[in-house]
Amino acid sequence: MEFTQNRVLTFEQGCQYLGYAKSYVYKLTSAGILPYSKPNGKSIFFDREKLEAWMLSNGTQSLNEKQIIAATHITTNP
Repeated sequence: MEFTQNRVLTFEQGCQYLGYAKSYVYKLTSAGILPYSKPNGKSIFFDREKLEAWMLSNGTQSLNEKQIIAATHITTNP
């Protein structure tokens, strides 16, 4: 995927980058869930960095990360 170095992705490139079918990406954009641009009301474009931020949103911590936070909290707040 050579286009992954581009900041701006076409609709097709965005679908490939996300790994989703075109119909699902259309559904996400029309529902306002997925950030996109549509200059002149024509083609849909994506900002790769915004897609990455969206993909990483609503993350959770691993059990190991939670244990480190808990241990740090216990030792710093007796």
